[in-house]
Amino acid sequence: MKIVVDTENGLAPWRQVHDQVVHAVTTGALAEGTRLPPIRQLARDLGLASGTVARAYRELEAAGWVTTARARGTVVTLPEGRPAPAELLLKAAATYATQAQDIGADLETAINALRAAWP
Repeated sequence: MKIVVDTENGLAPWRQVHDQVVHAVTTGALAEGTRLPPIRQLARDLGLASGTVARAYRELEAAGWVTTARARGTVVTLPEGRPAPAELLLKAAATYATQAQDIGADLETAINALRAAWP
């Protein structure tokens, strides 16, 4: 799994880390039991403060996406009641729709942009 933080997109770096881990778990890119990098290592790799990555890990743990133990580190878990992929897609679509409206795009322009971005 590769985590990328974009400091220009307006979303807090800890949230970007959090959301990318949730996405990777939900899509199966990170399986249950997979160990995440230590906080300091990931912070160094991403050019972030350790506290930023620590916050992302705390939020993930609070939501049940990971567990942390001294001997094992931070390990992926599967939370009860985790969102289904369709629910996550609907949430992402709502966010995209809001952003498109905020910049003044109409529905057809937003749909065309999605089509252009589709791999």
